[in-house]
Amino acid sequence: MGSMSKWLVAIVFCGCSVLKLSAQCPDRPIPGTVVNDPFAISSQNGVLSAQMALAHSVDGNGYTHYCYNYTAGNQVIEAPTLRVNPGDQLLLDILNRIQDNEGLKTKIKSKMKMPMVDSPDTNCGDSGEMTVDSTNVHYHGMNIAPICHQDNVINTLIQPGTPGFKYKIPIPPTQPPGLYWYHPHIHGFTEFQVNGGAAGALIVEGMEKVHPEVAGLTERVFIIRQQFLVPWIPGPYQLSINYQVVPLLGGAKPVIQMKPGEKQFWRVANATNQDFLPLQVIVDNKPQQLQVIALDGYPLAQTRMQDTIVLPPAGRAEFIVQAPPAGSNAFFFTQDFSTGPTGNPDLQQSLAGIQVTDNANFSRMPKASEPASPIKLKSADLAAQTPTVERKLFFSEEFAGTNGPIQFYITVEGQKQKVFEGNEKPVITTKVGAIEDWTIENRALETHAFHMHQIHFQVLEIDGQPVANQDMRDTIEIPFWEGKGPFHSVKVRMDFRDPTTAGTFVFHCHILLHEDLGMMHKILVEP
Repeated sequence: MGSMSKWLVAIVFCGCSVLKLSAQCPDRPIPGTVVNDPFAISSQNGVLSAQMALAHSVDGNGYTHYCYNYTAGNQVIEAPTLRVNPGDQLLLDILNRIQDNEGLKTKIKSKMKMPMVDSPDTNCGDSGEMTVDSTNVHYHGMNIAPICHQDNVINTLIQPGTPGFKYKIPIPPTQPPGLYWYHPHIHGFTEFQVNGGAAGALIVEGMEKVHPEVAGLTERVFIIRQQFLVPWIPGPYQLSINYQVVPLLGGAKPVIQMKPGEKQFWRVANATNQDFLPLQVIVDNKPQQLQVIALDGYPLAQTRMQDTIVLPPAGRAEFIVQAPPAGSNAFFFTQDFSTGPTGNPDLQQSLAGIQVTDNANFSRMPKASEPASPIKLKSADLAAQTPTVERKLFFSEEFAGTNGPIQFYITVEGQKQKVFEGNEKPVITTKVGAIEDWTIENRALETHAFHMHQIHFQVLEIDGQPVANQDMRDTIEIPFWEGKGPFHSVKVRMDFRDPTTAGTFVFHCHILLHEDLGMMHKILVEP
């Protein structure tokens, strides 16, 4: 639910006129045209090296666009897909080219100064305060170290106009193949920058080695984003698919092309701020069966058929879609999703029309190696392990008076409810080698999305009942409390056996407003 305190009012009051002074983002696609896959950069000889600049601008309708700009020849590309292999090196030079405006900084700023207490480096990036002008990058779902120059969102700060920051990330040889994504994670202002579109896909190659069903299929990459007219305030917003705006009512819809009867491998990321997306492919008013291959970048133990795939904010799904015959009426669709009495309405709408044509030509997945060499997936034996610790956490909200604002909490049972502070001590301390079972309750009147950095977790139970599919996830929805009866809960198994997890990182709700307002805490994994 939206919440507004005095310091947020300043953002709304002064934001638009100041933001127009900034560097520009590329023009977005023309509405109602064919949806193309994002421009992709692939690693060469074990290395992917690239430079991107974060910029922003305001379009003619008043929507703020944040963007990762990448120059390819004489063309500026927005948020390229990064394609790497297990064992590669990812070298990203990130520049902050948002207009530096001291007036904006004094009116709009986080109440905390940038802490440097957890990093082994004395200065991870630039000094100063976190503001709407600052940025960094989170590599969502990747099992990389929470240290400086890798995935340390707590201490990494990139200020405007500075020489930039270099990420030097070894992709673990054990990284599961699948769809991940990158986005800013600057505390207090994450929603602002992701809301404007600063998010891109990161693909770890090799899915055809785990599930040969996808080998040789046409591959599509779809990033569903969201932009509010005014971040932090409920009101007009738009969804987009690969930056093409999806009209809520009327208007020309994006077009996805498929050849008659062909199978395509779709990789879909929910990069919205807050929307829960029950995705369907509807042909002649009937939801089609989708063959699910992977969730949150982790291949399923066994593929399965579903007609609906629910993606919480930050969730990803990879699945096979079979095109209908020519002349069919087909759509890529998201259904209504109830987020509770204090949640935001997630309304059904067609994301794109599916056009069946012989002219559909897109890139294909590699063919399976002969003979196939199976991959042993990291954490594949997790269900058979005995947990070393069991913990209970809960989401909750607290209204301050009859008209707000709302405080958002995630709390370890037995500890005091508090909002996240940058210089706080970790609320959980564990060790490399630990295997922990966490039960996460939702005591709020709206649905929340639990996300864990650095690792995947295994889903064991929902509302106290064992689940049939013990999938590995990094983000999962926990339904709202109805106001009476038991709280809804999810029980998951955390795997801290990988020494790469050593360090301090965070867990939080991935409704980005909630995260920005403090629904997040630190965990320390000791070596």
